[in-house]
Amino acid sequence: MSFSSLQASSHPLAPYGWDEGWRAEFAPYLERGLVPGRVVRVDRGQCDVVTADGLVRVDTEFVTPNDPLRVICTGDWAAVDAGGDPRYVQEYLPRRTAFVRSTSSKRSEGQILAANVDFAVVAVSLAMELDLGRIERFLALAWESGAQPLVVLTKADLVPDAATLSHLVQDVETSAPGVRVLAVSSAVGDGIDVLAAVVSGGTSVLLGQSGAGKSTLANALLGEDVMSVQQTRDVDGKGRHTTTTRNLLVLPGGGVLIDTPGLRGVGLFDAEGGVGQVFSEIEGLAAECRFHDCAHGAEPGCAVLAAVDSGVLPERRLDSYRKLLRENQRIVAKTDARARSELRREWKRRGAEGRAARRWR
Repeated sequence: MSFSSLQASSHPLAPYGWDEGWRAEFAPYLERGLVPGRVVRVDRGQCDVVTADGLVRVDTEFVTPNDPLRVICTGDWAAVDAGGDPRYVQEYLPRRTAFVRSTSSKRSEGQILAANVDFAVVAVSLAMELDLGRIERFLALAWESGAQPLVVLTKADLVPDAATLSHLVQDVETSAPGVRVLAVSSAVGDGIDVLAAVVSGGTSVLLGQSGAGKSTLANALLGEDVMSVQQTRDVDGKGRHTTTTRNLLVLPGGGVLIDTPGLRGVGLFDAEGGVGQVFSEIEGLAAECRFHDCAHGAEPGCAVLAAVDSGVLPERRLDSYRKLLRENQRIVAKTDARARSELRREWKRRGAEGRAARRWR
């Protein structure tokens, strides 16, 4: 494959997001005889990669480092060997964005859910009472990823009163400054065309709890029943996990969609910047506090507390802000401690190797 044949606009991978930037990034790999492809699914040490010649199944043993944030991920642009059996991903291109959450383990590690994402679509079901705190948590991770967040309120047909639906949208907008909020119904098609137009301009990852209607929404965007859908429980509106892997799919109206399994937990992972963007009005008020290190607790001249007292700032927002900041500080402290521990182990290993080498001289 010649370099000129990789021109972005005419390349077979253009529907998957191949552009001039990726073409330039891939130039050194092309000289090594490798071919580009986008990872559309990962499981058990292998992944499906779409290349100019079609979908191929490749091994990932060359790109499986100990750092969980550097493992191959759905959405990555991979450099794959041109032939051979089995085929391997040799490397992947530097990521433009990455959606990362903390794992549920006690090792304080991050888990990457999707790479090279332009839009982080947070699906929230209107079949259940809105949990604004959870929405703020998702948005903090979305902003931190580098993607543009978007909140989609699914199952809008279950709220037939237009005034009530408008109030629900406004409640979410208050908790999501700078984020577009759309109410959609996959069942009757309301709002799907607007959402399709928004996500047609790049790669989107679909996020949310199980039962949020993600698979149904994905099918509506795709125009066919590609994703498996199961009924939600009437008692609480929750469903079982219907999506078990992260899959990248081309949308008929343009753009690509990464569907994800329902997320029971969305722990923050070094997301201070994302938290700041979600609560931008609080950080703006904080700049007016009398003391630059004001904790917004009982300090005199606190502009944040004054805004709460006057009703300008909902107390719930301040409580949520404090909670997410504390959580993020804990995970950062744990991560730093783990990094220091790993560094000490590496020093000990190198010291032992040095002593062993000296004994054999």
